[in-house]
Amino acid sequence: MLLYMSQSQEAAPTPLHSVSVAGVVVREDGRLLAIRRADNGTWELPGGILELSETPEAGVAREVWEETGIHVEVDQLTGVYKNTTRGIVALVFRCKPSGGTERTSSESTAVSWLTPDEVSERMAEVYAVRLLDALGGNGPHVRSHDGKQLITAG
Repeated sequence: MLLYMSQSQEAAPTPLHSVSVAGVVVREDGRLLAIRRADNGTWELPGGILELSETPEAGVAREVWEETGIHVEVDQLTGVYKNTTRGIVALVFRCKPSGGTERTSSESTAVSWLTPDEVSERMAEVYAVRLLDALGGNGPHVRSHDGKQLITAG
């Protein structure tokens, strides 16, 4: 007779993550679309939480339009970024503007086309790197941060 005894092991808690999407929208003149968020006043990429029923590409197009009034064509995934403090995984896509007119929304108090230098000046490093990664190519990049600074591997 075989007797199987399992040791009682406490199950590790299931990590809770959310998936967000953001668009690096690049105009023909090289300027990049950015918003000043209504909730905290910081400059960031247009984007937000991916809905359960939509593809990442559809989510990017929806979020960019909702926050800026700009329609986009989604080109390619340029990076995956994890906020280790908040459990948010952001998928960032390079996009081309395809129409619309800049406008603010309930989520944005300003919409602007910035140069790469202006991005570096106005955005926190953990957000500016997403735009700069998209411009630099060699992606997709995979990075983590704690909400304030990048975490280097190793």
